[in-house]
Amino acid sequence: MKKIFKLAALALVLMMMFSLFAGCGSDEDKGDGTDTSSDTSSESSPSPTSDTSSDTKIKIGLSLATLQEERWVRDKEKMEALAGEKGIELLTQVANLDAAKQDSQCENLISQGIKILIIAPQDAKSAASIVEKAHKAGIKVISYDRLIMDCDVDVYISFDNVKVGELQGKYLTEKLPKGNIVFLSGAPTDNNAKLFKQGAEKYIRPKVDSGDYKIVMEQGVKDWKPDEAMKLMEQALTANKNDIQGVLAPNDGTAGGCIQAMAAQGLAGKVPITGQDAELAAAKRIVEGTQSMTIFKDTRALATAAIEAALKMANGESLDNADQTVNNDKIDVPSILLTPIAVDKDNLDKELIDSGYLKKEDVYSK
Repeated sequence: MKKIFKLAALALVLMMMFSLFAGCGSDEDKGDGTDTSSDTSSESSPSPTSDTSSDTKIKIGLSLATLQEERWVRDKEKMEALAGEKGIELLTQVANLDAAKQDSQCENLISQGIKILIIAPQDAKSAASIVEKAHKAGIKVISYDRLIMDCDVDVYISFDNVKVGELQGKYLTEKLPKGNIVFLSGAPTDNNAKLFKQGAEKYIRPKVDSGDYKIVMEQGVKDWKPDEAMKLMEQALTANKNDIQGVLAPNDGTAGGCIQAMAAQGLAGKVPITGQDAELAAAKRIVEGTQSMTIFKDTRALATAAIEAALKMANGESLDNADQTVNNDKIDVPSILLTPIAVDKDNLDKELIDSGYLKKEDVYSK
């Protein structure tokens, strides 16, 4: 009996010892799982593979009025590519020719913590309120391609738009000594349209004053729409019984609309007509002989200038190349103005194809 008791007692002691060791092992495991020293270390010193891009990237907002014209698609794609290369988070909105929508979209961009806002305004005057809202949030604003009026916009990046008009007017007057002309300008809401016309008038008005030219229609084209330009051209042709010898079209889209109207009357290729933007369709028409010229504004260079300026501004650096000014009816806006180039059949290959802007097989395809 005593022997049985001793064995039972021994078994009980062994069981207690086993439970004690098991409990100690469990506490050690718990201690390892709740030790925050390694987590704290990894947070304060991220490993090379840690994803911290969202915290370190500079946010820039891009607001475009439209993608109606080919050139705006090019602007957008180039800026997106550059932003990717430079580690910028580019937030893009397109207003589709709606000024109120652009205002709302920019408010949204401002709320997302952007440091710089790049705007190509749909309405040059109403966009001033966007600049004011951005400034209140401590955000600097770049007026891209089109100048925002009546405000303290920080910088304007574009081409020399008066020069664009001068190149158009000079070309037309060199090709057409005398005759009746249609003088179209761009959207009344776009300050660039005013500048293009101002430049063209340097050459057109003396011709009118001398009696060499008679302007049979002088009209702005709503929203730069080709179908609007076509309707205006149809009206001019009807009113003047097709007696029109020249057309000042402000861009390639409106030129295309006018050429369509003239083609219906058998006049395509017989009437000198200007353009602007060096779109592929315009280059093809120049080769075919239905459009006389275009203005090459290399959007690759413009987009690059905008992204580089935005990055400098975000980092608090000065823009040494903003060495010109353009008045917006409130201030002389510091400006970076690039040089436009007139292109016709004589230099199309050199300027548009050799530069890589357009592909030869696309331009010369039937």
